[in-house]
Amino acid sequence: MTLLIAFTTNAQTGVGVGTTSPQQKLHLTNSVGTVRIEGLNKNNSPYNGGLINDPATTYPLYVDCNGVLTLKLDPYTNSDGSDAIDNSLFPATNLILLAADADGKEETTFYTYAINVTRNIMLEIKYNISFDVYANNTLAKVNDGAARRISTYYTVDAGTRRYGPASKCYFNNAATGVEGTIFNSSTTYIPLAAGAHTIKFKAEVSTAVPAVATYVKLAVDTDAVFMRFY
Repeated sequence: MTLLIAFTTNAQTGVGVGTTSPQQKLHLTNSVGTVRIEGLNKNNSPYNGGLINDPATTYPLYVDCNGVLTLKLDPYTNSDGSDAIDNSLFPATNLILLAADADGKEETTFYTYAINVTRNIMLEIKYNISFDVYANNTLAKVNDGAARRISTYYTVDAGTRRYGPASKCYFNNAATGVEGTIFNSSTTYIPLAAGAHTIKFKAEVSTAVPAVATYVKLAVDTDAVFMRFY
């Protein structure tokens, strides 16, 4: 009877546990303790990797579109160990800068995502893009001692702003040349208004002016792309 009276008295404010003056729809005082949801523990959730000998381990908690709490992460896109961009399928991933090019730089769009959102959101983008650098399209090794900067980034819709820029500088002056795969990585958060959007992943190679010949093969290894809405 006492519990029923307390609940009725505070019905319009909320339910209190350990308090008769709840300040929210559900109010737990510090004397009560924390909330425990057994459906999310290590025995009942496949996304909880808690170990018996490590009880202090914690895991991120998410909420889905219906307000249901979960440990499962469901991003917009996640390559999750697979190759996000296959060089053999996208010829535009071959970036060529010709010798004596007037401005000493060349740009290409090597991958595009189309996104449609029904309300204003914050978009998180993480990427890891691989590339090899050569002197020309016969895959001759660079050995001229000239520096090349290879930059990756992305643009939104028709905008020119470069989001998530990452760069590596490459040079070699050994007679035999050297080769090896390089990676650019970045993480950014950008606001998007409701509507359709185009995310264009781009790369640019630049050298001193006049330009020295450079051939960049993008997406030659396992590339990663992760996108999530907030």
